[in-house]
Amino acid sequence: MRVIKSFACAFEGLKDCLLHEKNFRIQYVIALLIIIAGLSFSISKMEWLVILLCLAVVLCFEIINSAIEKLCDLVCPQFNLTIKKVKDMSASAVLLAAIISFIIGCVIFLPRIIALF
Repeated sequence: MRVIKSFACAFEGLKDCLLHEKNFRIQYVIALLIIIAGLSFSISKMEWLVILLCLAVVLCFEIINSAIEKLCDLVCPQFNLTIKKVKDMSASAVLLAAIISFIIGCVIFLPRIIALF
């Protein structure tokens, strides 16, 4: 029963992100569009693995970033330079993952897009 409850809590967290975290929703929609592009361009199994890993990393980092921000706001609601640095570092993890994922996406998709013209 504890395992089922753990999964239920995890899905509740995912639902909360989808409903209340704007950046997560944006990245989720982008992930769906990338999946559609992968299906449209019939990318290879290896390319799928890389794309899915990139999507997972970016979305997971965004969830962690959102959790860190909420925790920081709870612990210290007023402005605090250390809290700001923690939030900035957390956000930079998402940014770095997104930039690297974008570059990987370009390597996989740009040749196919160019071939259309």
